[in-house]
Amino acid sequence: MDPESDGPHMVKVTPLQQMLASCTGAILTTLMVTPLDVVKIRLQAQNNPFPKGKCFVYSNGLMDHMCVCEEGGNKVWYKKPGNFQGTLDAFLKIIRNEGIKSLWSGLPPTLVMAVPATVVYFTCYDQLTAVLRSKLGENETRIPIIAGIMARFGAVTVISPLELIRTKMQSKKFSYKELYQFLSKKVSEDGWISLWKGWAPTVLRDVPFSAMYWYNYEILKKWLCEKSGLYEPTFMINFTSGALSGSFAAVATLPFDVVKTQKQTQLWTYESHKSNMPLLFYHLSTWVIMKNIVAKNGFSGLFAGLIPRLIKIAPACAIMISTYESGKAFFHRQNVQRQQF
Repeated sequence: MDPESDGPHMVKVTPLQQMLASCTGAILTTLMVTPLDVVKIRLQAQNNPFPKGKCFVYSNGLMDHMCVCEEGGNKVWYKKPGNFQGTLDAFLKIIRNEGIKSLWSGLPPTLVMAVPATVVYFTCYDQLTAVLRSKLGENETRIPIIAGIMARFGAVTVISPLELIRTKMQSKKFSYKELYQFLSKKVSEDGWISLWKGWAPTVLRDVPFSAMYWYNYEILKKWLCEKSGLYEPTFMINFTSGALSGSFAAVATLPFDVVKTQKQTQLWTYESHKSNMPLLFYHLSTWVIMKNIVAKNGFSGLFAGLIPRLIKIAPACAIMISTYESGKAFFHRQNVQRQQF
């Protein structure tokens, strides 16, 4: 049973309530998954220190963004010294030596990007699902795929210019006037479309992920309910369905993630140092870059970083969807009570 459409007198969860539920889910997911990425980045920096001007991909499971290495020595969170033997050792030493707050280093930019993107994405998905069900019928299996694709297109399109602005602001301290001048110059030189640079590789990774994720999630949720003899999914059914469907989609779309990461980091090197090779690299098609990766590193090169991606995405998808569904169920109960009185 869907709390949005069923129940007494067909009580619905409003778009604002969906936004509040997805906002809560995004904040909770970010708080719980960010420490995994902080530890991963600290381990990477220990083995291969990030030089100034280079960048790395920072992720909270919900979304990725670029972090540009700055000056600051030990003041910069990812450059803090540490002699870590592995993931668990890093967790324990960071807590003991730097305090537990260090596990959430770099959190503000993550929240600034992740929360609006997730709110747009989940609310759009639910609204589109409701419209498609009224047009195509309740049991149409294509609905999660269509709604997932359209919602992800919308979220990526809305967030792309914000990502460009955030990355630029992080490269050095910009005043709002300087930022406005940078954006005005970019638009006048390259047109409005330049604000969506990096949109295509992001879409190639995120749209198939979204389609597979929602389709598998709805199928798994229904199957687990039938196996358990339940009409409504429990928190654990939502949690398990989210983790499994997120894992399937993460493995299938990893090659596009590898290409996107390479494109982003190479473009930043070009922007910083105006070297020609990365710019040429950036204009290569996704297919050509994939062929180059296979030629250089073999087929396994397309699946580089699979374990770290799964370690983040599986819990992130599980926490996000179970929190979101619980939030909607809570608002549905409130709406039913309000209507009865």
